[in-house]
Amino acid sequence: MIRLVRFGMVAVASMMLAACGIFGGGDEVDAQKIEARTTALGVNGYLWQATLETLSFMPIEKADPAAAVILTGWQTDPATPSERVKVMVRFLSEDLRSDGIKVSVVREADQGGNWVAVPVQASTALTIEESILAKARTLKVGTVR
Repeated sequence: MIRLVRFGMVAVASMMLAACGIFGGGDEVDAQKIEARTTALGVNGYLWQATLETLSFMPIEKADPAAAVILTGWQTDPATPSERVKVMVRFLSEDLRSDGIKVSVVREADQGGNWVAVPVQASTALTIEESILAKARTLKVGTVR
């Protein structure tokens, strides 16, 4: 009787494992092929394109996929001409992941003709990261369909 129960449990476990292959095993291969196409630059193509589009209102000083860095030039808001901002985005992974990029923001204020570094709100870099990631997801969804 115990052998029959063991045989039944093995049979059920085998059917459950086989069902995993039916309901999604093949998608992993397709996803890997899609992801592989996006890393031809050495960085994730969706993140790269999304970063360029998100920061398009700023002058791009350096965009080097081999170094995995996009660096903007100084940008001054006409409403606050005594302040300027510079953004650097580093690509930490070839995957489209939330921790795949790191945004750094530098802000300077004009104090008597000299530009002096001033603190940046922590939420500024996070807001830029979220905008880049949202745009990257939109680009990926539009490409996969």
